[in-house]
Amino acid sequence: MATQQTRLFITGTERACARVLELLGDVFEDDGLALATMEIDEKADRWEASVYTDNDAVDAVRARMEEALAAEFGTLTIDIEELPDIDWVSKSLEGLKPVRAGRFLVHGSHDRDKVRANDLAIEIDAGQAFGTGHHGTTAGCLEMLEWVMRRRRPARVLDLGTGSGVLAIAAAKLAPARVLATDIDPVAIAVARTNVASNGFPGRIKLAVAAGFHSDTFAANGPFDLIVANILARPLMAMAPDIARHRRAGGGVILSGILAEQRWKVLSAFNAAGLHHRRTLWRNGWVTLCLG
Repeated sequence: MATQQTRLFITGTERACARVLELLGDVFEDDGLALATMEIDEKADRWEASVYTDNDAVDAVRARMEEALAAEFGTLTIDIEELPDIDWVSKSLEGLKPVRAGRFLVHGSHDRDKVRANDLAIEIDAGQAFGTGHHGTTAGCLEMLEWVMRRRRPARVLDLGTGSGVLAIAAAKLAPARVLATDIDPVAIAVARTNVASNGFPGRIKLAVAAGFHSDTFAANGPFDLIVANILARPLMAMAPDIARHRRAGGGVILSGILAEQRWKVLSAFNAAGLHHRRTLWRNGWVTLCLG
């Protein structure tokens, strides 16, 4: 039987909740806790930023949330909701609608009938790994991938921080490239492997568990004509020199997981590494950057 779960959440504007999620992501990234934002009132710009944890860890998680947010937000009200013991993956599928991003349609197996003749369809069921196309950063990457790959046909692509594998699958659909998809989380790689197989690309997409660039798999499979990294601004800036080093001369880089106000800091870090701005896509307070 699954452990009973509790949701700890903070209510605020979209921008505030996005910032809360960023700060909590830094705190809980090694704990494997699920984090999410959700709009609750479009007209009033009311959102929730949530952390999901086991019931017996609520006090410890709440204390860490308060500590992480105090410097920037002061005292915040952290609400607690004990969740009923149901299958949340199946429950989430009930309201998970297909997402269109350019020519791509990202859909669950329950929505195969929504695929049109000219769609680049990617089937991703809600699961344990991040990335079903519903977040602005993933949708932005899909649109940017299509824009970039209309102009070039990369032979080698890296999807850094692949999550569900959706961006690796998208790259494989757009060009006959060899794709390396990596993630720090073994669970994400297991989920991505299932998705890669169900979408028909087990031979062209190689998956590997790797933290940052601390793995021989990057040298073995690179340099890369295109690198896609949908992570967060801070780790992206830290990895700018490594991303530049593993990029083939003249190749492209797509970055996301970046709040609009972080755009210039990220661009500055990559300019220092020898990469320059080509295009920006804006989605719901987040940006996707193309560099070259």
